[in-house]
Amino acid sequence: MKYVLDTNTLSDLMRGDPAVGERLTSHRRTAVLLPQPVVAEVEYGLSRMRASKRRDRLRGRFEVFLAELQRLAWTDEVSRAFGRAKADLERRGVRIEDFDVAIAAHALAAEATLVTDNVDHMKRIPGLAVENWRK
Repeated sequence: MKYVLDTNTLSDLMRGDPAVGERLTSHRRTAVLLPQPVVAEVEYGLSRMRASKRRDRLRGRFEVFLAELQRLAWTDEVSRAFGRAKADLERRGVRIEDFDVAIAAHALAAEATLVTDNVDHMKRIPGLAVENWRK
């Protein structure tokens, strides 16, 4: 089984959440993937922070995860999954931020389970398997 981490899950890992860390270490490294939109969102968050020891600590942890976890590229299949999911959501009058749809599209294209704390939110996307490692 493959797992795609969303931004809040990676943030939990960067802050040292023990439950999420335990779940991460229970899986093969090659089974846990980071989509590029998550990398972008975390980079944005770190770039917005003022210079501080906390930012340096989080930056260091982010770099460790970047070194250890395989990235998912934004491929044509991801773009197709994004387009289908977004169109379906719009037809149903459901609003989800584009970056969340993009992260979900990476999981759909990879036939992976999305790991998120926003399970109810992400379950609105048809065919998306989701898990919450915080619980």
